[in-house]
Amino acid sequence: MASTYTANTGIEKIGSGEQAGAWGTTTNNNLDILDRAINGVGAITLSGTTHTLTTSDGTLSDGGYKVIVLAGSPSGTNTITISPNDQDKVYIVQNGTNQTVTFTQGSGANVSVVAGSKKIIYADGAGSGAAIIDVTDALDIAALRLGGTAITSTAAELNKLDGVNSTTTELNIVDGDTSVGTTAVAAGDGIVTNDAGTMRHTTAATFSTYFNQNLVEAKTALNVSGTVTVTPSGATSVYQPLVVASGSQTVRVAVTNLVAGQYVIIDKTTTTNSMTIDWTNNSAVTSSGISLGSSAELGIGVFNGAGFSFTETVKF
Repeated sequence: MASTYTANTGIEKIGSGEQAGAWGTTTNNNLDILDRAINGVGAITLSGTTHTLTTSDGTLSDGGYKVIVLAGSPSGTNTITISPNDQDKVYIVQNGTNQTVTFTQGSGANVSVVAGSKKIIYADGAGSGAAIIDVTDALDIAALRLGGTAITSTAAELNKLDGVNSTTTELNIVDGDTSVGTTAVAAGDGIVTNDAGTMRHTTAATFSTYFNQNLVEAKTALNVSGTVTVTPSGATSVYQPLVVASGSQTVRVAVTNLVAGQYVIIDKTTTTNSMTIDWTNNSAVTSSGISLGSSAELGIGVFNGAGFSFTETVKF
């Protein structure tokens, strides 16, 4: 009975009654094949664009190595065909060439190993439709270290970087780069802002409009009848137009919310009747009333942090 061979490694199974006196030679060769399949590292030099990685029955061959270290200078992407196409194979591949190497076995899927990288692959030995699978393509790893440093980020945190195409320089600026430039700011330049937890990119012109609109709180005209109080609703200067419909009325200006350096403008828009302004400190009068006569006039008060240290009237 003639010898047969194992399906994936080509180890010879001596037939009954065969190889009398030669079993030692065959067994030693089989052990060498096993040794190569379990721990063997094979260096293969590539050239051109094609190469066949063959496992031959009963013979020490390149296809029998566990680890394949590729070298050489292929003229382009090199396609390595694993032969025969009905053998199951597992390879650890290190591509030390300057080109991408693509492993194939049949009409099924192929796996490419780019220059300078490593992968673990297996061939399914499915005949003409055989496929190559990249074991490292979808690893489920409980803990990972890069260069000895433990990666503590969660998958969800890392996924936030998906689609990021920032340069190293741009990321370093976000990280707190202390190098400050003098590039002029234009209206169309973008400024990053946090909008209720969502990061947005907004033009400088939009910020300019916002700041200008909020430098002064322009209140709606107030009809004065009796004593009224003008109170700033935020930490902004105030412009308050007033209509004095009759007689002589009183307006008090509160300091609520103001900060030092801000001002309040009281604009008496009517050309009849009169009005007295009390510049107050939250209802505590800090200066005698300033009277605005029948002519349309402005009263201006500058807040010093405690009260209005400067008041003035302008007549038109």
